[in-house]
Amino acid sequence: MIIVHVFVHVKSNKVEEFKKVSIENAENSIMEPGIARFEVIQQNDEPTRFVLVEVYRTPDDPAFHKQTKHYKKWRDAVADMMAEPRTHIKYKNVYPDEEEWNLKNEI
Repeated sequence: MIIVHVFVHVKSNKVEEFKKVSIENAENSIMEPGIARFEVIQQNDEPTRFVLVEVYRTPDDPAFHKQTKHYKKWRDAVADMMAEPRTHIKYKNVYPDEEEWNLKNEI
């Protein structure tokens, strides 16, 4: 599994619009077979800051995701909403293991 945290700083006048298009992207992304989770999280004390939590099943799945229509729509829609370029950090799964992760997501 590959876990990616995408850090996004949005212009203050674009927060609600960003949330709308990001939720739409997340709802479509979670339907991809290679995505185990896709979350949009907003920072409490700085509402212009978000983290997208993307959990991919294989190393090839992030590239597949970036080819989807919904990702490209999101990417283009949010380009002018950014207060600064987005960044990301990639993580590997430690616990639960992949088998348990899949079982927990089926409940």
